[in-house]
Amino acid sequence: MKLWIVVLIIGIICSFFLSPIASSHPDGLEKVAEDQAFIDRGAGEPLINSPIPDYTMPGISNERWATGIAGIVGTLIVFAVTLIIAKIMEKPER
Repeated sequence: MKLWIVVLIIGIICSFFLSPIASSHPDGLEKVAEDQAFIDRGAGEPLINSPIPDYTMPGISNERWATGIAGIVGTLIVFAVTLIIAKIMEKPER
């Protein structure tokens, strides 16, 4: 359990400090969609609204803080899902 906590802390630190320095350029799929002129086909109302749109936290005006906090929230969500999957897949003790 101590290892999981250490990994979580390292993940939170990395996500907070590295998220704000991520590239502002579009990712590969978005770039191809722009180059091939079909990016507008994805426009419209999303099926599910993102709680963290464009990797920023709503209500936080400082962009660096908003991006860092979005990174932390994303890290916690991935960590929680990973723990849940690990518990489900865990072999029962004999």
